[in-house]
Amino acid sequence: MKNNTEIKYISTAELAKLLHVSRVAVFKKIQSGKIKAFKVGRNYVIPMEEVLSAIGTFISPDKKTEIDSVVKKAVKEYGETFRLLGEE
Repeated sequence: MKNNTEIKYISTAELAKLLHVSRVAVFKKIQSGKIKAFKVGRNYVIPMEEVLSAIGTFISPDKKTEIDSVVKKAVKEYGETFRLLGEE
């Protein structure tokens, strides 16, 4: 029987590809402490639960504000449609 508490990791190259940034950008975030990572040999690995918080470190405050505004507008205009789709 397999242990369900097994932690999954992602490499810096995989995270960079996922976020559409360079590996250097990921390394800089690791070095500054904004992304928690562990060194394995010569490489770093990032726990999967850290990936979501890593995404937030690459979005600027202006971009976050823009995304919030677009989401609010969509909910205002299509809120009833979203609710109906959620019931299906």
